[in-house]
Amino acid sequence: MATNATRRRRTYGIFAALPLIATLLALLATPAEAGTGGAASEAEAGTGLAFAPLRWAGATWYGPGLYGRRTACGMVLRPGTIGVAHRHLPCGTAVKLVYRGRAIVTRVIDRGPYPRGNAWDLTNGARRALRFEGSDRVGYAVAIHYARRSG
Repeated sequence: MATNATRRRRTYGIFAALPLIATLLALLATPAEAGTGGAASEAEAGTGLAFAPLRWAGATWYGPGLYGRRTACGMVLRPGTIGVAHRHLPCGTAVKLVYRGRAIVTRVIDRGPYPRGNAWDLTNGARRALRFEGSDRVGYAVAIHYARRSG
């Protein structure tokens, strides 16, 4: 039989989780809006993805010298491969990258970058699509859920 103290702990645990549950439900129920800096307009690209609001971080690019090798996610890297490397996001995570008015939606295909100060490593294909040179800051938004398709 549970004591009063045990019952209070169980009740508190349920109520402590309510704000987290409400936040998650709100994120899943609310599509991103184009005005938020997120990529709600990804429905325009036909991906059916909704993204978190846009953030900014350092990026570099890689590729030459590594072509023909497998990425950490099992893909063979080629000069035209479009993808990104990130230290912690799971393989296959959809990411929107924005650089000087150009945007692409791609997936995490590798691990990196390893030098400090950068969060993203673009493949040569992603670099060319964004017209990204060297090392700079890029806007990014990570997919948070699949948007419902209407119709």
